[in-house]
Amino acid sequence: MDTADDVMPFVTAAIDAYGTGVLAKTSELAADTEVARGSRILQRVFGRGDAQAHRVIGRVAGAKPDDESGRAALRRAILAEFQADPLLRREVAAMLSRVPVTASGERSVAVGGHNSGLIVTGDANRIESAR
Repeated sequence: MDTADDVMPFVTAAIDAYGTGVLAKTSELAADTEVARGSRILQRVFGRGDAQAHRVIGRVAGAKPDDESGRAALRRAILAEFQADPLLRREVAAMLSRVPVTASGERSVAVGGHNSGLIVTGDANRIESAR
């Protein structure tokens, strides 16, 4: 399990929702939504945030959705915190273990983490590679 990769959908959703104020956000943190979970994770990893944490979060908040360099910088900052405090990685991993995954209905798909590939349901679908 790569905890840094696993937290990225949650923390980026929180940053997208709250921007640079995510570390100060306290309302709705009890909710079990992707954004609330991401906020709790960021606050656990960075606390109230030093200047470097605020710069990285600001870079992600101000970036376009397809800007991978900002998200990579955030992932590196999270990894650095995990390396500085190995217990932190386990605590954050425990926060992720409560993620419910449910697929219901005919041909439903459930992803319990991150999917970067195709998910196709239905009959007679053709998948062609890009040229």
